[in-house]
Order: sequence, then structure tokens, then C-alpha cells
Amino acid sequence: MVSRVHKRTSLCRSIQQLRSITNSHARRRTSVILDASEYIRGLKQKLQELNQLAVAAAQNVIDYGPMPMLKVEQQEEGFMIKVLSQRSCQGLLAFILEAFERLGLEVLQARASCVDTFCLEAFGIKENNQGTHLVNARVVEEVVSQAIQNWSEVTKQH
Repeated sequence: MVSRVHKRTSLCRSIQQLRSITNSHARRRTSVILDASEYIRGLKQKLQELNQLAVAAAQNVIDYGPMPMLKVEQQEEGFMIKVLSQRSCQGLLAFILEAFERLGLEVLQARASCVDTFCLEAFGIKENNQGTHLVNARVVEEVVSQAIQNWSEVTKQH
């Protein structure tokens, strides 16, 4: 009898730890385990991406070329936009933020570095009071890519 209570208590503690680690709000054990499984899949995917970047960096394969590299990922509530360049890109941030404004994207969180290299990671969501037309990752990528192209043309003129 005591061992059953001990096992049940231990299981409840383990489920609670799993719930807190994975930020799960599920009540049922099976749902918590499914959330944990999804969390692990996400971690594996991030690890693979980091490993690929590490291998590419070690082989000096990453070449951003004259134009910054752009990656747009659609997430549940918005878009993660990443722009990288091996050189400083003075003024590029303003062009990208103007593109966000044209799209009606509100930036909720952003990290930017413009010193020796240019790196921008921004998470934006569609503003509620803007038009009802659909915005997807492809549209965001096209508009931000056009902003980068416009920046490139302006900087070539100077």
C-alpha cells in the first residue's frame, strides 16, 4: 500500500516537472506527454539547424554574398524574420522596418546588430486594425526582399 502511494506521488511529481519544463498547460497525463514529445521534436530540429550552421561555418561555406540572407518562418501567431549579412549594412534596418509597416506587422520582439555585421531577428504579428487581406510567409518574404533590394540600389547610388 505504501509503495503504491509512493509510486503515485513520484509519478505526479515527474508529470509536474515535465509540465513545467515544456510549458504545458495540459491537465491529462497523456496530453502532457504529447506536449513533451512535441517540445523534444522542436529541440531536435533546432539542434540540427545549429549543427548544420556549425559545419558550414567550419567549412567556410556560408557566403552571404553582396546581399543579406533572408529567412521568414510563419509561426502560430506571426512571423519570425531573420536577416544576416557578413558586412555592416548602414540604413538597412530602416528599410526593413518600413516594409513591416507596409505589411501592417507589429514588431513584438527584435534583436539587431549593425556593428561589423548585420543581424536582425524580429518577431512580428499582423495588427488587428489593419486590412483583412491575408499575409503569409511568402508575402512577408517578398516585401522584405524588395526592401533589401531597394536599400541595395540606394546604397549603390551613394
